Amino acid sequence: MLSIKEASSKLDLTPQQVRNLCRDGKIVAEKVGSTWVMSEDALTNYCSSTSAGVAEDQLFYGIGEVKREDKPIALSFFSGAMGMDLGLEKAGFQTLFASEIDNACRKTIAKNKPEIALVGDMREFSPEAVREISGLGEKEEIDLIVGGPPCQAFSTAGNRKGFEDDRGNVFLSFVDMVIALAPKYAVIENVRGLLSAPLKHRPHMMRGEENEPLSAEELPGGALNEIITRLESAGYAVNFNLYNAANFGTPQKRERVVIICSRDGKRVPYLEPTHSEDGSFGLKRWMTFKQAVKDLNTDEQEFIKFPEKRLKYYRLLTAGENWKSLPEELQKEAMGKSFYSGGGKTGFLRRLAWNKPSPTLVTHPAMPATDLAHPDDNRPLSVAEYKRLQQFPNKWEIEGSLLDKYKQIGNAVPVGLGYAIGKHLLKLMNGEEIQNFDGFKYSRYNRTSDREWRDEFEGLIRKHEKEFVTIS
Repeated sequence: MLSIKEASSKLDLTPQQVRNLCRDGKIVAEKVGSTWVMSEDALTNYCSSTSAGVAEDQLFYGIGEVKREDKPIALSFFSGAMGMDLGLEKAGFQTLFASEIDNACRKTIAKNKPEIALVGDMREFSPEAVREISGLGEKEEIDLIVGGPPCQAFSTAGNRKGFEDDRGNVFLSFVDMVIALAPKYAVIENVRGLLSAPLKHRPHMMRGEENEPLSAEELPGGALNEIITRLESAGYAVNFNLYNAANFGTPQKRERVVIICSRDGKRVPYLEPTHSEDGSFGLKRWMTFKQAVKDLNTDEQEFIKFPEKRLKYYRLLTAGENWKSLPEELQKEAMGKSFYSGGGKTGFLRRLAWNKPSPTLVTHPAMPATDLAHPDDNRPLSVAEYKRLQQFPNKWEIEGSLLDKYKQIGNAVPVGLGYAIGKHLLKLMNGEEIQNFDGFKYSRYNRTSDREWRDEFEGLIRKHEKEFVTIS
C-alpha cells in the first residue's frame, strides 16, 4: 500500500490534492487513522481514467484545509496565477477559495497554496456548493468576491462578440454567482474593450443607411450596461474606472477596468493613487523597470529567444528605442509591408527603457508586433523579469512550460493593483477616509469613469431612439 506522500510523488500532485482525490472517490483509497493509503492498482486506474477522457483541468481538488484567521475573507474566481489574490492578502484579506479552468494556472495555485479550496469551471458549481467547498456556513458573511472573467470576447483585438461568445457568457454566470452569494463587496477586473463592447454583435456588412439602425443592445457599451443593470437590480452600487497600474506602484503601464460593487447601495469612491508619472499631486513618481529588476541574478534567467533575423536589428538599437530608431532603409527592410500600414506600430522591435515603467506585459514577449526586449541584452524579457514587473514574490513558483509561465504572468493582475484594491476596501469597511485628487488622470484615455461612461451611453440611447423615430 502507498502513503499519501508516495502517491503524490508518483502523480506529480501535492499531498493535499491526493487527499482530496481520495476523499472524492476519484482514487480508490482506504482511511487508516487520520490518513489515506492506496494500492498501486488504484493509482493505475486513476491515471487510466484521466487519460481516457477525464481531463486533469476539470478535476475538482475539493475542500481545502485553510486555517481560518481573524481577517476579512475573499473568494476568488478566474484566479489565474493569483496576482490579484496576493495583493488582497498583502492588504489584509484571506482567500479561502479559488476557481480556475486553465490547467497550468491550477498547478501554480496548487503548488503555492496546497491548502486552498480549488475548483475548475465555476459553472459546474452552485452557490451552495461554493460555500460548502470554501468551508463557509449557509448564512456566513462573505466580505469580498473577486474575478477577472475571460477578456477575449471584449478585447479590441478580437471579434468583439461580447456575450454571444462563450467566454462572454461565463461573465454573466459570474455576475449571477456574485448576486447569489451576496458578498459585502465584489470586484470585477477586465480589459478596456469592455467599455465599448456591445451586448449583441452586428457584422459591419449589415450596418449602414440601407439597414435598420442599431438596437440598444447592439450599441457600444451594451455588454457593460447589462452587467451594471443586473448588479444594480440586486441592490449593489456600482463604480468603475480605467486604472493604470503604474499609478499604484506597479512598474508597468497596464490599464484595466476595475468595477467595484457595494452591497450597501452606497457608491464607492475611486481608488486612491499612490504614484503619478511626474510626481504631481504630492505622490511618488512611477516605478521604473530598473527599480523592479536591479537585484535580479542575470546569470540564471529563463527566457525564450528571438529569431536571428530580428536580432540583426536589435543589435543596432539601445534602451528605449524601437524600429523607428533605425535608418529608413533598414526600417523598410525590417518592417516589410507593415512599414506602409497605418498605426503607431510602437511594439515592433521594441527595447524597454531603463528609466520608465514597462509597457503592458503580453502573454508572449517575442511576438513581432508586441516585442518586449531587454533594454541592453539581445533577448526578450525573462520569466523572472516578468514576475518582477507583475510584482509576484520571488518565492511564488509558476508551473508549466516556458510559454505557460509567460502566459500566466502576462495575464495576471499586478499584485500592486490588487493591494491597492484591498487597502481601499479595508478603509471602506473600517470607515476611514478615502483621498481622491481633483483632476487626477487615472489612465491615458478620456471618458473612462462610470459617470462619464453613463452619460455617453445614455446619449447613444437617445440618439438611437431619435433615429428610430425619424425612420419610422
